[in-house]
Amino acid sequence: MDDNMNHKDDDYEKYCYLCRRPESQVGKLIYMPNNINICQDCMQKTFDSFAGGGMQFIDLSNMPNLNMNQFTPVNDIPKNQKVKKKKAEEKKQKEPELTLSSIPAPHEMKEKLDEYVIGQEKAKKVISVAVYNHYKRVLTNTMDDIEIEKSNMLMVGPTGSGKTYLVKTIARILNVPLAITDATTLTEAGYIGDDVESVLSKLLAAADNDVEKAERGIVFIDEIDKIAKKRNTNSRDVSGEAVQQGLLKILEGAEVEVPVGAGSKNAMVPLATINTRNILFICGGAFPDLEDIIKSRLNKQSSIGFKADLKDKYDKETDILQKVTMEDLREFGMIPEFLGRLPILFTLQSLDEDMLVQILKEPKNAILKQYQKLLSLDGVDLQFDDSAFHAIAKRAMEQKTGARALRAIIEEFMLDIMYQIPRDDNIGRVTITSDYIDGKGLPLIEMRGVLALEENS
Repeated sequence: MDDNMNHKDDDYEKYCYLCRRPESQVGKLIYMPNNINICQDCMQKTFDSFAGGGMQFIDLSNMPNLNMNQFTPVNDIPKNQKVKKKKAEEKKQKEPELTLSSIPAPHEMKEKLDEYVIGQEKAKKVISVAVYNHYKRVLTNTMDDIEIEKSNMLMVGPTGSGKTYLVKTIARILNVPLAITDATTLTEAGYIGDDVESVLSKLLAAADNDVEKAERGIVFIDEIDKIAKKRNTNSRDVSGEAVQQGLLKILEGAEVEVPVGAGSKNAMVPLATINTRNILFICGGAFPDLEDIIKSRLNKQSSIGFKADLKDKYDKETDILQKVTMEDLREFGMIPEFLGRLPILFTLQSLDEDMLVQILKEPKNAILKQYQKLLSLDGVDLQFDDSAFHAIAKRAMEQKTGARALRAIIEEFMLDIMYQIPRDDNIGRVTITSDYIDGKGLPLIEMRGVLALEENS
């Protein structure tokens, strides 16, 4: 029994109580009383904070008088202070580095995006070209006197139109670190909330604390419309214009001290210096009520006369966001300096019923294909009637949350099917119809014996 416990314990490695880095990264740890392990860097920082930098910390683990092994046996260290060791095979399989010759051309990127993202043709073209130009800039050092500026992007689109999914897919195609953060949690330094450096801390974590790898990654800041300037308020705007000001240096390119494994800086957390010059920043937001600002600008030409535009000319236009300009975003509350560091502006279309049907059927990892795969593991063939696709899409349109509504609807009607099918081994095929989606009937169930007879005949 003891041998088995020791063998399981060998699969884990200890990590520093302060910076949370494992022993394989920081070297031999100092074993302190009360089951605490501290790396030498954190111990030095602790001494510096007490002694003002006057006390130098040498490898205490090699000094017999200060080795804490005599107080805390290694085997007694709890698992919650250990990190599982990576297998030798995992260490050997290094991810291929992105090179100038291996960057997919814009048309190749768009073809791969087409496999996962339905519609949004203009958005896919814009992001493919921008990402291609950005990584050519990053990987080429022969620009002579011509310095190419960053291709930071700002995407505007209604909720559920695929902003986050588009960025996730492009990062997966390029195999680069991706950090997705939410602007709603960001506040001015000194206030409760995340500092702007926390977006880089997440990128560093996504790159396994490899600074060089993180400096070639992508940061997606979602809900960027939530940091617009607040109007008609007498209180300090700590989560609006102040956050936009704080993001300026990061977006443009600067060396920033980033806390490792923490959301904010403090004396007990190690810091890493990241140069953001080559990090691609993509900001996205739904920008509610932006349509009213656009309509107001377009209707300024309305006046009395034969050639005047009607004031309700744009009221019934569904994709009014396609006409957005930087001036509209300034009116919304984004400061000019912030918009100037996001030179590429593009919009995503709101999804109609036909696009939702395509999302259900066509992408490589469509949610209905996922359920078909799950049921095929039980030997059951899951099919959908054409009327069922449109019934699901109609219900999703009513919720007005875009593609997000599809998952909730499918989870709802698939619950009973996923629960009941494993109870009967004789079920061979289940067909979903619109009547079942609308609650007017049951799914069509065919038994294995009947299917076998049909195949033989």
